[in-house]
Amino acid sequence: MVAASVLPFLTAALSKIIGRFTLKDNESPRVFQQNLTGVAARISAAQMNQYEILPVFLAAVLTAEYMVVPQPLIIYFAWAYVFLRLIYIAAYAFNLATFRSIIWTLAFCCPLYLFYMAAHL
Repeated sequence: MVAASVLPFLTAALSKIIGRFTLKDNESPRVFQQNLTGVAARISAAQMNQYEILPVFLAAVLTAEYMVVPQPLIIYFAWAYVFLRLIYIAAYAFNLATFRSIIWTLAFCCPLYLFYMAAHL
């Protein structure tokens, strides 16, 4: 859960590094973000997507824990989610749209499976 929660911040840092964020940009960070182009813009978009999906993942893990889903399954699908999200960020950065969508779907299946397991115990 911690690794998944840190991903948006790491992605934000990466987009700022690539986009050449300066202390002056900190006065209006949203304007800086809106003016990004290329790889930096795509990584920034990946960051926004991280925030959109994170609550689903966290809720799934907590629900699975509460419903006593076998711990190895929770660990496997939680780390699979994190690994797939890292691939997703790379696919976004390299503008691999179809591959990115496939990886997004696979990553989204991880919390869905945890919800399924919690409901069927």
